[in-house]
Amino acid sequence: MSVSMRIKAYILRRFTRKKSINFDIRKAKNILFLRYDRIGDMVITTPVFRELKLAYPKINITVLASKANQGVLLNNPYVDQVFTNHKHNFFSDLPTLLKLRRKQFDVCVEFEHSVIPHAILRLRMIKPRKILSVIKEGRYGVNGDELKLYDYFTEKPKDAHFRDICLNTLRPFGVIPKSNGYDLYITDKQKEFANNYLKQYYPKCLIGINLEGAVEGKRIQFVELERICKGLYQANNNIQIIILTTPSNFQITTKKVSKIALDYVVTSYKTETILDVAALIKHLDLVITPDTSIVHIASAFNIPIVTIHEDNRDSYQLFAPTSKYSRTVFSEFSDRLDGYNVDKIIENSISLIAKK
Repeated sequence: MSVSMRIKAYILRRFTRKKSINFDIRKAKNILFLRYDRIGDMVITTPVFRELKLAYPKINITVLASKANQGVLLNNPYVDQVFTNHKHNFFSDLPTLLKLRRKQFDVCVEFEHSVIPHAILRLRMIKPRKILSVIKEGRYGVNGDELKLYDYFTEKPKDAHFRDICLNTLRPFGVIPKSNGYDLYITDKQKEFANNYLKQYYPKCLIGINLEGAVEGKRIQFVELERICKGLYQANNNIQIIILTTPSNFQITTKKVSKIALDYVVTSYKTETILDVAALIKHLDLVITPDTSIVHIASAFNIPIVTIHEDNRDSYQLFAPTSKYSRTVFSEFSDRLDGYNVDKIIENSISLIAKK
């Protein structure tokens, strides 16, 4: 090991030391969850909030979320408070972190499955009595279980989904989850708007295609989109394809879709929030997507899914679709979606439509 690595390992061990506090976690009254990352990560964590609240109805649940994923928790009856965190700007977060420290949390649950310095720094600032986390990979030659800052790590059963690894953080509370389904609370207004929009296409089979992923390089190119749409229509002409896109890309996507000039392909209405998207997805018959956020939203409503995933089977196992019917087409590369088989997407989509 290099001198630099040894120094980093020493600092990490020193910075994660703490005195042990004698406290029964099952007597906790206020709990903080750190989940300030992507939308999909928040969706798969929602069962944790529900199962804990159902077991301990009087417990206060606070979530430190990101600007991107906090919308997932709107209207959620199992979460009492949500604070916004900016993980790449610690100093702008100081007022929030100090406010959280004054709340004197009994327990904090952190869901990073790697050793993440910014998460450790925030935990030191907030200073809860006990800290729980998912099982961690090592860093700088330091094993996760060497980090004394954490009082409990989850187990990671073979072939475990990350949703269930997160639910394992409830074991110290004596909670045995009764359900691992996801929670999204769409308003009546959002439901009505989505339903009124889709009425014009009934009774056709409604297929949603999401073009963009949360990570750069995860997207369906328009050349491939055209091939997919034409292939689906050739196999089943009783379909309506609705293109899902982010608000920032709405105009450019609409223009490009109009250039394809297929009357059975349209861009959806402009969705401003993640729950707007969820309201639309809930009524679809099939979703095709390269993005795990949309995968998990569709899974919340058990919508059939065809996903496109880079050739990384470990990542896929952790964040795979949980809908009853799903198929995945893998690319030729472990870090991007180039080289996936468009014909396989069409074939799998038609197969799932037939099952539904």
